[in-house]
Amino acid sequence: MTTPRIDFDLKPSAQPLPDAEREAVLANPGFGRHFTDHMVTIRWTEGRGWHDARLQPYAPLQMDPANMTLHYAQTIFEGLKAYRQPDGSVAVFRPEANAERFRRSARRMAMPELPVETFVEACDLLVRQDREWVPGRPEQSLYLRPFMFATEVGLGVKPANEYLFMVIASPAGAYFPSGVKPVSVWLSEEYVRAAPGGTGEAKTGGNYAASLVAQAEAAEHGCDQVVWLDAAERRWVEEMGGMNLYFVKGSGPDATVATPALTGTLLPGVTRDSLLTIAADLGYRTEETRISTDEWREGNADGSITEVFACGTAAVITPVGSVKSARAQWTVGDGGPGEITMRLREALLAIQTGRAEDRYGWMHKLA
Repeated sequence: MTTPRIDFDLKPSAQPLPDAEREAVLANPGFGRHFTDHMVTIRWTEGRGWHDARLQPYAPLQMDPANMTLHYAQTIFEGLKAYRQPDGSVAVFRPEANAERFRRSARRMAMPELPVETFVEACDLLVRQDREWVPGRPEQSLYLRPFMFATEVGLGVKPANEYLFMVIASPAGAYFPSGVKPVSVWLSEEYVRAAPGGTGEAKTGGNYAASLVAQAEAAEHGCDQVVWLDAAERRWVEEMGGMNLYFVKGSGPDATVATPALTGTLLPGVTRDSLLTIAADLGYRTEETRISTDEWREGNADGSITEVFACGTAAVITPVGSVKSARAQWTVGDGGPGEITMRLREALLAIQTGRAEDRYGWMHKLA
């Protein structure tokens, strides 16, 4: 069945941020601190479907205290980036993949599924309108945040009958402005991120709220990030914070690049998926498998696991330098960024920023 096209009403801001002020922001944007001049909104109501699609000035929302999202957390989001290319044009990295995951998240949270083409068009419209906000310095980007939440007013526990989809954008600076630095991680054995049959593979806000106490525990133990273990045995490695994990077994051209298999409790990361392809094309063996905390500790001790890194939209790749748990602590390799970790990071960034050929058709170029 063909989805009817959704037409957008374009209402650009009459007072965008002056050029000089915008350039001052882009000189040091940080992450998630500043927002562009516009946003995209689309409404959904039961019986009518998607409607009232528009691009409009960025502005606060007015919300009823009985909005169902505030009480029952029916909300999902995505994160993807637009990159300035060497010729000055702009391209978005794999928006269709994010759109498909957004649909899967919506299905799990009993929310309406936005058509892939509408998701991509909404992102395109915002980036085109605010293209001057796309920074051009190395590793900088424009971060896009599509999200959807219930707007029905009432306190009955049920799927809402009204929703609002939005896209906002924020310029993002280099994640490691002074060079890539490995992080220290805490193995959380008390808390779990997700259980089989739960919402682990959905990108929903509640998953992140539930993670904050464990992240605080990691900080109390002097660690930068928390690593999640499985809910049943508390021994199988799943994710690091909001990022997927990778393990490098061996070294050189014979190395194997392995990542925990998707079991329904892990978020199927777009960066994770991309790195499986890139690693294979660089000649490494790849595995989607189970990795226990004992295997990780013993592998680092005997040298069979040489590198560990996390991956996600924000940082692309973050090396893991040391690990701590309630019973043990150890160093990954020599504690610094690994050779294969950095090779994979550079290969992906080169595609995203247009410095290497996009042989996979991942970059969605805007006219």
